Amino acid sequence: MRIWLVASEAVPFAKTGGLADVAGTLPKWLRRSGHEVAVVMPRYYIVDRQKYNLKKLALALGVPMGIMGELWCGVYEGRLPASDVPVYFIEHEGFYGRASLYNDEKGQGFLDNDNRFIFLSRAALQLAKAVGFQPDIVHANDWHTGAVPLFLNTHYAVDPFFSATASVFTIHNMQYQGNFYEGVVDVLGVGWHHYHVHDLMHDNQVNLLKAGLVHATVLNTVSKGYAREIMMPAYGYGLDGVIRERFRDFFGIVNGIDLEEWNPAADPAIAAPFDINDLSGKLLCKRDLQAVVGLPQRDVPLIGIVSRLVEQKGMDVLAAALYRLLELDIQIALLGTGDPWLQTFFEQVSLQRGNRFQAKIGYSEELAHKIEAGADFFLMPSRFEPCGLNQLYSLRYGTLPIVRATGGLDDTVINYDEKTGVGTGFKFHDLTVDALCNTVGWAVYTWYNHPDVITRLRQQAMSCDYSWERSAAKYGQLYRYARAKKRKKNI
Repeated sequence: MRIWLVASEAVPFAKTGGLADVAGTLPKWLRRSGHEVAVVMPRYYIVDRQKYNLKKLALALGVPMGIMGELWCGVYEGRLPASDVPVYFIEHEGFYGRASLYNDEKGQGFLDNDNRFIFLSRAALQLAKAVGFQPDIVHANDWHTGAVPLFLNTHYAVDPFFSATASVFTIHNMQYQGNFYEGVVDVLGVGWHHYHVHDLMHDNQVNLLKAGLVHATVLNTVSKGYAREIMMPAYGYGLDGVIRERFRDFFGIVNGIDLEEWNPAADPAIAAPFDINDLSGKLLCKRDLQAVVGLPQRDVPLIGIVSRLVEQKGMDVLAAALYRLLELDIQIALLGTGDPWLQTFFEQVSLQRGNRFQAKIGYSEELAHKIEAGADFFLMPSRFEPCGLNQLYSLRYGTLPIVRATGGLDDTVINYDEKTGVGTGFKFHDLTVDALCNTVGWAVYTWYNHPDVITRLRQQAMSCDYSWERSAAKYGQLYRYARAKKRKKNI
């Protein structure tokens, strides 16, 4: 099939979250499966044209923007690394010539984010026609491209170029919805008859995520667990009813990981290689991690954390539990950045209890690999987690996840069963200090008293298959379903 994937970010060019990992990695595996794939995204300032060898196309692309009239942009073409998958970058200085993707220097969303991403959505469809890429599937992602399915059902509904094109809309995080004032209807140019509670309207605003949910041929999110959760009010952020109405066309597919980048047997960032058959190198990686972050090189359980320091990730609960956890004979190495109060708190604890806790504020890809390889356990106490990637890296490295049973964490980590010995980690359900501390205590007790169990759990974890090859095959099935549904509708 021919797949036109539209996203606001993609690795390695621009990233704020898991969306970028999917948009920058899934297409390569789809291509290896025999599909013809292309990616469309903005050309932000951080996307270096020389570094990525981008070539400017000899075309000026006209983009209708409703009441704003027709705007124009340039287009650059590059490739996803280590692939022949083309990436088209929409060049518009006014919309994308900024230092960050979505927010200003104060962390507030840009006031024109509605126009910026409506422009991306319309430009992506205009570009497909301009370069002659007639897609079987247009794959849109999150609210930033929620207008794509809407446009296919309105402006392009009778366009022969898109007559057989189905749309897939993926939700990476239901919390972010793209809510804007009602006048956005005039920028979309689709007519005010679409502004009602069964279409674009939500809480007396235009909701671009809802546009995608209502108009896409098929919907999916990034784990089966999260698919179940966002049909409930607690996780649906007001749109759970829309999801329930479309449950027959709503699916969950767990993201994959790059098994070449995350490979403990050949990871250049870690101190020693190891694999499922020879775990001896993992102890050397632990000693290296302790030295790098400034922890004493003691033989105690070492817990790793690599996370955004925000409430979604349960970091406020970790902060409340931290001194209690440090009463255990353990060490914790934390890497992340986020809310200022959490950064300050964790830095202060590092100064007070540096023999057991070290926080490195910021992000380092090399240190992230060292934590995955050198830690005994990996802690993820998320409030909600659509998919999660770090627990998948941890499984790959035999670093047993300690997770809250939510979304993709619940889907991918098997809770240790003391009777059967089956498991790949340790899970808790209630997001409370007691539940967090008790589960960490359970894992630590097992480490001290049953080292043979820890070894077996590590081997079971490392035998799990969460490759992109597997996920891409499921996306292929989803695309075929969407195409069949579109054809049936056309009959």
